[in-house]
Amino acid sequence: MTSGQAGDQDAAGRHRPAPTGRVYLGTYTSSGGGTGIGLGRYDLTTGQLTATGVLAGVADPSFLTFDRTGRRLYAVNEQAAGRVTAIAVDEAGAPRVLNAQSTGGDSPCHLCVHPSGRYVISANYGSGSLSTHPVRADGSLGARTDLVRHTGSGPDPDRQAGPHAHMVLTDPAGRYVLAVDLGTDSVYAYELNLGTGRLRLAARSATRPGAGPRHLAFHPNGRFAYVANELDSTIAVAAYAPATGRLTFGQTQPTSPNGDAGVRNYPAEVLVSADGRFVYLSNRGHDTIAVFAVEQGGAALRLLATPPVGGKFPRHISFDPTGSLLFAANQNSGTVTSFRVDRASGALTPSGTPLAAPTPVCVIAT
Repeated sequence: MTSGQAGDQDAAGRHRPAPTGRVYLGTYTSSGGGTGIGLGRYDLTTGQLTATGVLAGVADPSFLTFDRTGRRLYAVNEQAAGRVTAIAVDEAGAPRVLNAQSTGGDSPCHLCVHPSGRYVISANYGSGSLSTHPVRADGSLGARTDLVRHTGSGPDPDRQAGPHAHMVLTDPAGRYVLAVDLGTDSVYAYELNLGTGRLRLAARSATRPGAGPRHLAFHPNGRFAYVANELDSTIAVAAYAPATGRLTFGQTQPTSPNGDAGVRNYPAEVLVSADGRFVYLSNRGHDTIAVFAVEQGGAALRLLATPPVGGKFPRHISFDPTGSLLFAANQNSGTVTSFRVDRASGALTPSGTPLAAPTPVCVIAT
């Protein structure tokens, strides 16, 4: 969705509004100074971000997602007594809280809307579980219909003493719900019963021990996925079997040039360009964005560059709807930076000046 701001003039000297979009920022309110969901705009030509306000009163909204209509926004409330909040967004982009429901888990950090639009599924990091909530006709959420707990651990005693569900998403066909679990070095595939809202485990795919898988993104062809491994600072290519929901892990490589020196870079978000030619990944320790070329039809990645992100600890990165801009939420510097994406080469060029924001940990552009 776009609207006009101050722009230039056309050939006849008439005012021509600059194309703009909206951004919504996830923050922490318990620490770091956030007061809710940050609101802003961006100029599609220059990449410049501008703050426009805040939706106050939403506690620790560390991850946000829209449904397919773009009129319903959902946020996790990453607290010990986890909740998920439903928000209506009007045509002018103004958000209004509808309601919130308990996830039944600890510290939810990610969520998705099922392609059917009928359920929201949340990943509870602290308790290593998934929650499902039905979506009512007005976009608000009904009471939880399921809570599935993972079991197991990994070799890192500090980070893998138990399960830690870090991401939940559906596969490109919408058949399976995938849960990426950092604590158990696993990606779980579930079938969602649209009638009951309950999840049934279909497959569990193991990464290498101690990898600490955090986030996953699919290639547009649906046959490969790319997994950001937070604990061993790698990105792994996995072949995906859409009939079973199973991943088979293949090529694995460091996410920065000095990765082989044992530097922990805490890879966070991973993105794939719409044409499937490039993969982008945020390196929080290295304060860079790794740019990879996709090769062999999606089966291999080649590191091209690691440009500085222009901030500290880039937790989340995302594209604008056109794919011409990339935004980075830099948690420790309190900034959101923007980059122009060269679609031919995959290169990133800083665009605009950084936007100051309290503890930005998620940035969603519309």
